Amino acid sequence: MNTIITKTKEFFKDKTLRNKVLFVLMIFVVFKIFSNIPIPGVDTARLAGFLASNQFFGVLNIFSGGGLHNFSLVMLGVGPYITASIIMQLLTVVFPKLKQMYQEEGDIGRKKFAKISRWITIPLAFLQGFALITLLERQGAIDVMSLSLKMINITIAVAGTMFLLWLADRISEYGIGNGTSLIIFAGIVAAIPQQVGQFLFTYDASSLPMYILFAIVGLLIIAGVVFVTEAERPIPVTYARQGMGGSNVSTYVPIRINQAGVMPIIFALSILMIPQLLGSFLASKAGMLGTLGTTLSGFTQQSIAYTVCYFVFVFFFTYFYTAVTFDPKQMATNLSKGGAFVPGVRPGDATEKYIGNIVGRITFIGALFLSIIAILPLVAQRITGITTIAIGGTALLIVVSVVVDILKKSDAQLSMKAY
Repeated sequence: MNTIITKTKEFFKDKTLRNKVLFVLMIFVVFKIFSNIPIPGVDTARLAGFLASNQFFGVLNIFSGGGLHNFSLVMLGVGPYITASIIMQLLTVVFPKLKQMYQEEGDIGRKKFAKISRWITIPLAFLQGFALITLLERQGAIDVMSLSLKMINITIAVAGTMFLLWLADRISEYGIGNGTSLIIFAGIVAAIPQQVGQFLFTYDASSLPMYILFAIVGLLIIAGVVFVTEAERPIPVTYARQGMGGSNVSTYVPIRINQAGVMPIIFALSILMIPQLLGSFLASKAGMLGTLGTTLSGFTQQSIAYTVCYFVFVFFFTYFYTAVTFDPKQMATNLSKGGAFVPGVRPGDATEKYIGNIVGRITFIGALFLSIIAILPLVAQRITGITTIAIGGTALLIVVSVVVDILKKSDAQLSMKAY
């Protein structure tokens, strides 16, 4: 407890860190202003009523950072960029040069990688904006727009997404934490007062066991995310000292069990929204397309198939993201250049294989834990029948992961200042 109090005091005393947090809060205010300005030609009251009763759009609203609930200027949120990032990560498997750019060219390579992702985001945002407006028109949530008005609103939505990415870049550069994750985080947190008020208004004492179960699931998610994020496997390393009387110095390199953070969950949710989106489009068609649309529309968070796919995708993306972002060969090379070696392991290929085996084993544990934590809200939903548990659990999962990441980066900055 004393450590927490001491760290908190140090946090508020650190002017640089304090200014970074204030900058992030200022960006949040700007984002919130834009997320409350609706696009032209939309009845926001009717739309809000439709979204409140639709679980698919509830998840979509999370990725928009809360901008979808009133069809705001930033209604697409950072969703198109997340989709573009998934495409780019998958392309690294097909094109080795892309993987080399991301892993071996340092910050310059990663900036090039991010720039390409942003260019891909523009057509994806256009397609998603068109699909979203058309879908809501067919569902009767909004009035049918003329072609000119639809094109204007789609252009506004694309511009809103690019503006959010610019804000996210400013957070990553001048604030603290990952800008894209914080934009999603801001939308979720901003909706908490409204959700608490709605809960108090609709409170029913007979549902108390359900609320207790929801609280238990929430605590398990928090504990699980913290455990998976903080857990690490130390690899012993020895630095050879040269010269008269020199002796070797032993230390260790920590390897995190979950190096992918919250990204596998965000990636998995993005992929799992595609069948429901296609189903909503095809359900009104005749013949085989209509049958396919009805089948895909049943692929919701209440279905067992969705839960199984969610588990598999989170597991897969944890491995995949780790493989793309962490290179055992590069780590072995860096150790060799620094005059370090792993005791009992020959430098070079043997060290690379040793590190690769360790990363593979601990990533399996991290992926398994993260997948179980991810489906906990869905399991609780099946037990209780309360659909909001799944959406609330997903939001909680993202919020806790982002908060843990911010705390780790804040602590790292405080430690650097101490040295």
